Amino acid sequence: MLWSLFKILVFVAIVGLLALGAGFLMETKGGVQITAGGTEYTLAPLQSVIALGVMIIAIWLFFKLLTLLIATLKFLNGDETALSRYFDRSREQRGYQALTDGIMALASGEGRIAMNKAAKAEKLLNKPELTNLLVAQAAEMNGDTQKASETYKKLVTNNATRFVGVRGIMKQKLAEGDDDTARKLAEKALAIKPRHQETQDILLGLQTKSQDWAGARSTLTAKLKSGHLPRDVFKRRDAVLALSEAKGILDENSTVEQQEQAIEANRLSPDLVPAAAMAARAYIEKGKPRAATKILKKAWEAQPHPDLAHAFADIAPDESPAERIKRFATLTRIHSQNPETCLILAELNIVAEDFPEARRALGDVVEKQADARAYTLMAAIERGEGASDVVVQGWLAKALNAPRGPQWVCDNCHDIQPEWGPVCQNCHSFDTLSWQTPQTPEIASATGVHMLPLIVGALEDKADTDMDEVDEADEPEVIEAEIEPVRPDIEPAIDEKT
Repeated sequence: MLWSLFKILVFVAIVGLLALGAGFLMETKGGVQITAGGTEYTLAPLQSVIALGVMIIAIWLFFKLLTLLIATLKFLNGDETALSRYFDRSREQRGYQALTDGIMALASGEGRIAMNKAAKAEKLLNKPELTNLLVAQAAEMNGDTQKASETYKKLVTNNATRFVGVRGIMKQKLAEGDDDTARKLAEKALAIKPRHQETQDILLGLQTKSQDWAGARSTLTAKLKSGHLPRDVFKRRDAVLALSEAKGILDENSTVEQQEQAIEANRLSPDLVPAAAMAARAYIEKGKPRAATKILKKAWEAQPHPDLAHAFADIAPDESPAERIKRFATLTRIHSQNPETCLILAELNIVAEDFPEARRALGDVVEKQADARAYTLMAAIERGEGASDVVVQGWLAKALNAPRGPQWVCDNCHDIQPEWGPVCQNCHSFDTLSWQTPQTPEIASATGVHMLPLIVGALEDKADTDMDEVDEADEPEVIEAEIEPVRPDIEPAIDEKT
């Protein structure tokens, strides 16, 4: 309604201005004098303007008739399409103008105008390879998904636009949450254009999400060959995928191939903690403890980690606490000031009942970088040295309120994961988990203190017992029962003393 009123007002304004201009020209003196064949013609100002307009129209008609005459002569000389090209030229110009207007409207976010211009261009040009894409995108912007889907299917039938059609349908399936169909379409799109980076990224994400590790490794190789991925990043991510293929290595029915894949993953990325731990276990299964030790030592040099210590303990699960401390020196003398090294060494000495040495091993970790695990170890040390329940419970109270230390955190969404995986469980991004201290609210993990209530309960039950009446032979068992929950994820490292 307002638009129609606006157009009427503009029309009235234009008519008024023309009338005002005509009146001004009629009142103006002078004019134009033209002499032709000895005859002089005098035109008033208004007549001069009208004559100029007539002359412009006449010149335009002259050139139009001239081009029509030329097209007719070409037709008579055997060019059967000369006349059709002449009459279609104006149609094409209007069609391309509509196409241009539609693209501009699409870029401006005006879906309704883009749809109208796309329909007009489609009618005038009759070139679906040009107009169908505009129609599909305009329909999507306008919310008409059915029209967009129909148009994308038309694009698939044309060899020149097949990739665009497949990609468009793939995007629709992704928006609908149909990942299986989207993955198949991404594979088809990549077969048409193997070097298309966006399709490679989408397919890789869908393959990792569906745990198609073999397919993901193939796509990753395609990204490397097309130059879309640095070689060092490729080696790291290929190691992650190889590790994911070998995930069942600890199962009773694990195959030799899975063990080899774990070893291959570690070769591709020696500093990848899960790969090193899994490769070490593969060598343990093969009866090669030296190879397992070498792998874990190299990974520990890159980053001390409790999973590496756990795997290192699996090399000799039946050794005595003293023997274990001696063997662990292979790791603990590397990065000896690292908090993880200090914590591991303290745990080993607690199991060996050398509590003063355990305190020395902790060093200044409790003062500078204390977390729940460090406070819990201090509680065990105080208990082992005969401190009162009040002192022990004080350390445990600190542990309950302390941060849980480094965990697997997604670099993309900062979600905390209970264990490492190739794909974030929250945002499904690939290879984004790193071992770090979270800056967000934490969750319980295997390295946390989710067993501390049991320890507190054990202390309360023991409050009525006179510690002086406990035999020295029984003390190791009491201490052992109270500190055993400290590190459930590295249980072999603190085996029960036999």
